[in-house]
Amino acid sequence: MWIIYAALSALFAGVTAILAKSGIKETNSTLATALRTIVVLLLSWLMVFIVGSQHTLSTLTLRTWVFLIFSGVATGASWLCYFKALQLGEVNKVAVVDKSSIILTLVFAFVFLDEQMTGLKFGAIALIAVGTWLMIQKQPVQNKAIQKSWIIYAGLSSVFASLTTILGKVGIDGVESNMGTAIRTTVVLIMSWLMVFLTQKDVQLKRTNKRELLFILLSGLATGASWLFYYRALQDGQTSAVVAIDKLSIVVTVIFAYLVFKEKLTVKALFGLLLIVGGTFFMVFG
Repeated sequence: MWIIYAALSALFAGVTAILAKSGIKETNSTLATALRTIVVLLLSWLMVFIVGSQHTLSTLTLRTWVFLIFSGVATGASWLCYFKALQLGEVNKVAVVDKSSIILTLVFAFVFLDEQMTGLKFGAIALIAVGTWLMIQKQPVQNKAIQKSWIIYAGLSSVFASLTTILGKVGIDGVESNMGTAIRTTVVLIMSWLMVFLTQKDVQLKRTNKRELLFILLSGLATGASWLFYYRALQDGQTSAVVAIDKLSIVVTVIFAYLVFKEKLTVKALFGLLLIVGGTFFMVFG
């Protein structure tokens, strides 16, 4: 069942990207993220009460609280560093470093969670790494104001994103998955709004386009569904395999981007997508 949960997570994550893109044409992306997180939080706690796991809140150990909170903090820190990197560097280069988080996650799972890594899985990591690189490569953007410190923030963003998954995996051990997601999302909400106020984007709240606000809220619903399925899959499956399947959200995004925005892949990007799919297959069944 964990494979099904991971696949559903990828599906909703892919849809999230399309809805979010439709909601940030005029709306600041930082503000949109914070607004989206409110919806995710409401959905997360709604699921807690629907499945009746609210009583488990009092049974959580200190260790579980610590790991869930740190997982949420890691997510917030990743976003803060990512936007800082985008502010200082070229978008295409920042994205290359940030997307390396999947490789770090697989390595961390091997080192800290003792998940077995066969030669086939190491080969899968290489395929996913090369495929990701090809998918996110863009034409160089000339910018005379580039600051070398962007790579530090982009690297930290990647590390924190990887730690989010590892800490979340440890934190939900023996915890009802919906409850774990709700607690973690609460922390993320605090971090995301902190990011809004730090960048002084709260003044734009009243000027938010109503149509874009609708897409932002819908993307929040999709994000919430993706997270719920993702952490449910993490509870039963190997971290490396769950992360790999979740990476297939890019396939969903590519398909919907073509249908909705008429965006086409280059030959290089298409080849990269095939490498990611192949690497994922070997990661799961290798």
